[in-house]
Amino acid sequence: MDLLNTILPILLYIAAIVLLIVLIIIGIRVLGMLDRVDKVIENVEGKVESFDKAVTTMNKAVSGIASISDSVIFGVTAGISKLFNKKHKDEEDNVYE
Repeated sequence: MDLLNTILPILLYIAAIVLLIVLIIIGIRVLGMLDRVDKVIENVEGKVESFDKAVTTMNKAVSGIASISDSVIFGVTAGISKLFNKKHKDEEDNVYE
């Protein structure tokens, strides 16, 4: 029994020391991995910002083209409307005469 009382604490201390060393090694590896992940995230953020600038430029161009086409369509529609209203007005004048 005395032998067990002396050997068991020694075995527990050795197991605790090994576990502490393993946890320190794992912690160091995790820190290294986090550095690499941080670099990848910064790279992705840079690419997303570049893509966002391109999309913003395209959005401005599309908005300009849409406003121009709206103006052209409005002008053509107004011209056609005036033409038909003029014909319709002439027909109404002839009906009452």
